[in-house]
Amino acid sequence: MDGVINIFKTKGMTSHDVVSFLRKKLKIKKIGHAGTLDPNASGVLPLCIGKGTKIAEYLLDLDKEYISELTLGLRTDTQDIDGKVISTSHKIVNREEIRRVMSNYSGELQQVPPMYSALKYKGKKLYELAREGKVISREARNITIFSQEIIDIVDCKSILFYTKCSKGTYIRTLCDDIGEELGTYGYMSFLMRTGVGDFKIENSYGVDYLKDLTIDEISNILIPVDKAIKHIPHLDVDKMFYKKLINGNSIQVSRPNDMIENRNLRVYCGGDFIGIGKINKQGSDYILKMDKVLMI
Repeated sequence: MDGVINIFKTKGMTSHDVVSFLRKKLKIKKIGHAGTLDPNASGVLPLCIGKGTKIAEYLLDLDKEYISELTLGLRTDTQDIDGKVISTSHKIVNREEIRRVMSNYSGELQQVPPMYSALKYKGKKLYELAREGKVISREARNITIFSQEIIDIVDCKSILFYTKCSKGTYIRTLCDDIGEELGTYGYMSFLMRTGVGDFKIENSYGVDYLKDLTIDEISNILIPVDKAIKHIPHLDVDKMFYKKLINGNSIQVSRPNDMIENRNLRVYCGGDFIGIGKINKQGSDYILKMDKVLMI
């Protein structure tokens, strides 16, 4: 069984809990997720199965979509609802202020990752250090907010909003930053991931639903490996090159119209998907070599 399944993770489960469930259900050890989703969040969690685990790295860079709630007046150490309150404010803000400040959080931005994160410092995860009471200096990282939309503002105390963003964006840090810019405080009180690239919440499957399916039925809803990475451009070469490519040899190809050197490509031989390769120019020739042979 090889492919990717679009899981809906419920709040309270860890990403590893979902992986463990599917390993037991399918009796397959080779299962992994394409990007952690926090236990206090729900939503889309793509799981890679069998040879699908070899494409997990190509799913990590996909854009993410969220619906989240920002509650004003409090700051927590984890920047979300599970943290300890460390600051309070009684300042009242109005809708115009909220809309004005939130409009600043779009496009290319810099964001300092939170201490309560899985990022590592000298081999140790930041949240482990945070639990020890340590604070490590973190450099701001470039992120992109492609789209942001306020869904509802309730009594000017909580804001429900939609965000489409680049990988590495922390919505809880976004909430903390917005609260601070408003002159009060804020924390993320709700988070649901509604999309990871083309994996959408409306096409996801809950764990409770999967519990009642047979292994064959789950196999039927798996997304084939090449379809799961359809955001990567494809290249089809003659089937005569099949053995050469799967054995690690390079072949000469015609220059594709959208040629970008060292760009990941889904490679097909006579219509059959064989893996991920790249084209590079050597002299006046264009050479294709496989990075990963999957041969599904």
